[in-house]
Amino acid sequence: MNKKPQRPRPAQRPRISSILGVGLDHGDGHKRITTGEKFALVGGSQETHEAMTETMLKTFEELKRRSKPLETVDPRELGEIIEKSRPG
Repeated sequence: MNKKPQRPRPAQRPRISSILGVGLDHGDGHKRITTGEKFALVGGSQETHEAMTETMLKTFEELKRRSKPLETVDPRELGEIIEKSRPG
């Protein structure tokens, strides 16, 4: 039997279709859940959850401003956008 050597497959860029944010600093018994078209945020204290929500809203505004759907943006670029979108 003569097996053909298989060529390595080119590395595929991961596609991001949605964002999940998880806040771990809750202690007041409230269950916080916020969803958007392409994101979901769960948990966190009121302050943390509000910060995550603001970050996501600003992130998607920036993506819209750049005319880049979430599925097409490079993960590194998305990370930079999220970091810049965090409240001061």
